[in-house]
Amino acid sequence: MARSDRIRKIMQILNDGRLHTALDLAGMLGVTTRTIYRDMDTLMADGLPVKGARGIGYQAQPVTTLPPLHLSDDEIEVLNLGLAILSEAAGPDLRRAANSLVAKFETALPQHATPDAQTWAQATSPFGDSARALSHMPTLRAAIRAKQKLRITYHSKDDRVTSRVIRPLKLEHWARVWVLTAWCEVRADFREFRVDLIQSAQAQPQMFVDEAGRTLDDIPSPRL
Repeated sequence: MARSDRIRKIMQILNDGRLHTALDLAGMLGVTTRTIYRDMDTLMADGLPVKGARGIGYQAQPVTTLPPLHLSDDEIEVLNLGLAILSEAAGPDLRRAANSLVAKFETALPQHATPDAQTWAQATSPFGDSARALSHMPTLRAAIRAKQKLRITYHSKDDRVTSRVIRPLKLEHWARVWVLTAWCEVRADFREFRVDLIQSAQAQPQMFVDEAGRTLDDIPSPRL
């Protein structure tokens, strides 16, 4: 049984409000008590509503249960982004609550949505202009999905400001800063742009299609 499935089953068992010993839980789930101890330590460290101790037993605390929700990709993105900001910028109590929600989402989200959760969890960074980087994320992500060209104004690290039209291909996190990989129409080559150094990003009316020599698969490897 996968660990995430086992933890869900533990929470379902504890939701009856009664005290359950690690031995009882281990018997119901077919694992060792040591495994249950590790799972419970993880649940409690993540701030999930469980109280108890080894040798005594565990019990779920009263919580508000929401009915099943059907969320769009955009709604999931908003939730993840808000949690990422709170986990970095809020006070300790709200940070703990935000991190607890992140743990719950990672368990509950379907597999295809999990990478977004993991990505947004690192969206804020102590390096660079995080506010500026975050402000560009919706435009960049939408353009990548739609294969829409962008015009960006870029303030490079050597203090040059340029304007160029690009084909956005991929967003990723490097050394705690966000980097956009794109095909640059001006340079006729692949370029990487630090998102916090992009001053403006405007969607253009032109769309683009995959062309030989201009896709992610065509980027020379390794990229140094």
